[in-house]
Amino acid sequence: MIPVSLDDLPLRQSARIAAINWSALSPADGKRLRELGFGEGVAIQPLHRAPFGRDPIACKVGRMTIAVRRAHACAIEVEVSET
Repeated sequence: MIPVSLDDLPLRQSARIAAINWSALSPADGKRLRELGFGEGVAIQPLHRAPFGRDPIACKVGRMTIAVRRAHACAIEVEVSET
């Protein structure tokens, strides 16, 4: 499977986080994402995008719905789930 960024993942497409480019995020933003449960292997699904600029993106992470900035979504690589 070829990883794609979370920003490019179609809405309602289930995926797993393959990698996060922590160096592309500020230390505070990286800490916040870790505290919210973002990490390799976690199930994720983009649910909604804002109409203008596509920022923020509402994502289902595990059992939570979390809004992330587009810049953060670009740093998250995901692999599409088979099911």
